[in-house]
Amino acid sequence: MPKLKTNSGAKKRFRITKNGLVKKANGFKSHLLEKKSSKRKRHLKGTSTASAVEANKIKKMLPYG
Repeated sequence: MPKLKTNSGAKKRFRITKNGLVKKANGFKSHLLEKKSSKRKRHLKGTSTASAVEANKIKKMLPYG
């Protein structure tokens, strides 16, 4: 059986944790920042986990994750 291809965009953006959760960066922090509060921007700094539906799609893009 041939090797499966990994989605190049997904491998740069997501990581699979030991427990099988998908870690991702938060969006909405690259432009139009003047109208966003400091608290909102500060909370967008860290990482979050993808929802169950998103995680299933992402795991298919990362077959060897």
